Amino acid sequence: MKRFAPTLIAWQRRAGRRDLPWQGTRDPYRIWLAEIMLQQTQVAAVIPYYERFLARFPDVRTLARARLHDVLGLWSGLGYYARARNLHRAARSIAREHGARFPDTVEALAQLPGVGRSTAGAIAAFAFGRRAAILDGNVKRLLARCFGVAGYPGEAAVAAQLWSLAESLLPRRAIDAYTQALMDLGATLCTRARPHCDRCPLRVQCVARREDRVQLLPTPRPRKALPLRRETWLVLQRGDRVLLEPRAAEGLWGGRGCSPAARRARRAASAAKCGAPSATRSACHVRRPRSSTASRTSGCVSSRWSARCGARSGRCRAGRSGCALRASITLRAGRCRCRSGGSCGV
Repeated sequence: MKRFAPTLIAWQRRAGRRDLPWQGTRDPYRIWLAEIMLQQTQVAAVIPYYERFLARFPDVRTLARARLHDVLGLWSGLGYYARARNLHRAARSIAREHGARFPDTVEALAQLPGVGRSTAGAIAAFAFGRRAAILDGNVKRLLARCFGVAGYPGEAAVAAQLWSLAESLLPRRAIDAYTQALMDLGATLCTRARPHCDRCPLRVQCVARREDRVQLLPTPRPRKALPLRRETWLVLQRGDRVLLEPRAAEGLWGGRGCSPAARRARRAASAAKCGAPSATRSACHVRRPRSSTASRTSGCVSSRWSARCGARSGRCRAGRSGCALRASITLRAGRCRCRSGGSCGV
C-alpha cells in the first residue's frame, strides 16, 4: 500500500494523459466545467462540447447571466440534462453568494448544485492543490480490483469501505498528478471490459490479477426489471414550424422541448382520432433554419432549432395543426378547445 501512490505518480508522468484541453490550468471554472461534463461521459465525447461551451461562456459570470434555454441548447446531445441545469444553478449561486469566486474547500464545493463528494475532491485537488480523495466509477473499479474489495460499490457499506481506502492512499505531495493518474489508469488500462493488465503499473500488487478475479470485480449492479411506459406524442407542424412544450424539470429529458404528450388513455385516443394538439404546459414554436437540415434526438428537436414562446391561446378545428397554445387543452368529440377561449388564428 505504501508504494501505491508513488507508483501511480511516476506512471502518470511517464505515460498518463497530458494533452486534454482542461489540463495545465488552475482555473476552477474550467476544471469544474470539465468535471461536470465528464460525469458518466467519455472524454472523447466531452472535448468538442467543452470547447464550444467555453467559447460561448468563458467564465462563471457569463454563464450565470445566460438563459437556461441557451445553456440547454449548447448542451444538447451530451445527455444527462440535469447536469446542465445544475451547472447553471451553481454558476448563479457562485456569482450571487461568492462574488463569482469559487469556494476552495471540498465541503464548500460539495454544497454547489450537481457537485458531489468525488467531483468536489477533483476540483479541490486540481484547482487548489487540496489533499482530497476522489471516487468516481473508474476509481471504484481500480481500487476494488487492486485491493480485492468485493460487493457492489453502490451499496452503502461497500462505498464506505472504498472511501476509507481512497483517503488512506492519498499522498502528501503531487496530489494533482496522483488524482490524474487514478483517472487515467481507470479510463485507459483498468477498463471494465478487456483491461490491459500486462501494461498496468499496479499489476504486481493487484489482488484481482493475482487471484484471477479481474472480470469479477467490482461486483456488478444487481439487475432490475426495465420499466416500460406507454405514451402518445403529437407531432404538430405548420410549414417549417413544430409545436413543442417544455418537459418537467425532473425525469426523462428534463427541461427539454418535446412534442406534447397525451398521457391518459382516453385523451390519447381522442387525440389520435381528431389529430388535434394536446398540451398540459406552456408551448413554444420552433423554427428550423432554412440553411441547414434539422436533426431530432430521442423525440426532441436539437439545439440547431431556435425557439420562441407561443404567446397566443385559443381553439382550433380538428385536423388543423400549428396552434400556439399556452393553456391546457380539453379534447372533445373530434375537436380541441382551449380552456381560456379565444382564437389561435389558424
